[in-house]
Amino acid sequence: MQAFAYHTPSSVADAASAAAGDDVKIVAGGQSLLASMKLGLAAPSALVDLGAISGLKGISVANGTVTIGAMTTHATVAASAEVQKAIPALADLASRIGDRQVRNRGTIGGSLANNDPAACYPAAVLGLGATVNTDRRSIAADDFFVGLYETALQPGEVITSVSFPIPAKAAWQKFKQPASRFSIVGVFVSQGPQGTRVAVTGAGACVHRASTIEAALAGSWSAAAAAAVSVSADGLNSDLHGSAAYRAALIPVLASRAVAAA
Repeated sequence: MQAFAYHTPSSVADAASAAAGDDVKIVAGGQSLLASMKLGLAAPSALVDLGAISGLKGISVANGTVTIGAMTTHATVAASAEVQKAIPALADLASRIGDRQVRNRGTIGGSLANNDPAACYPAAVLGLGATVNTDRRSIAADDFFVGLYETALQPGEVITSVSFPIPAKAAWQKFKQPASRFSIVGVFVSQGPQGTRVAVTGAGACVHRASTIEAALAGSWSAAAAAAVSVSADGLNSDLHGSAAYRAALIPVLASRAVAAA
């Protein structure tokens, strides 16, 4: 592994300052970044570790919103009685991320900042119409995910928490790649304060909304309505795990199952 500077700031302000330099990476749980560095796919000049910053972990529920600190692990979200009561689908999604090690080290903020095209959390954030809060601003889910491993975050901007509006109904369905446990296709559906929303991960360059299925469910919230939608394969991923046409066929199937589960 290459040489790099290592910073352990004690405040969000210090972290943002340290991360403002060229080719500096912020580390949360490190489950994606450190693996990329070992493979030579990333070679930052410095790492800024958020682990010593108090206040970035925790879960609260108030005024119809579940707020989760950026450094809260997947395992903590999955085990939270508050999340299980308010948004069971979110707890279910967190419980199926990666393996036990990943769930106990990986964080919601790290997952969102990385924006892997097959990651699970982006589907929940977009599917629930959540808000990503940073040290500078609040970013609506529809504006946060930009493209392949790209987000609206600016250099040095630090995610501090994520706020999820509590839906009337929501569910998550995932067709996973057995070895990595990433989604070949994953679909999150919800009906709530943000209207009818359907978010798809694993199928394209990054998480996106399935507008045709949303329209069908807005007219009739039923598994049959979701299953009847034909999704175009244009722009979808095609790899050794599945063709674009295969992924297009999976999307309404998983959406239908999610609606039934909700």
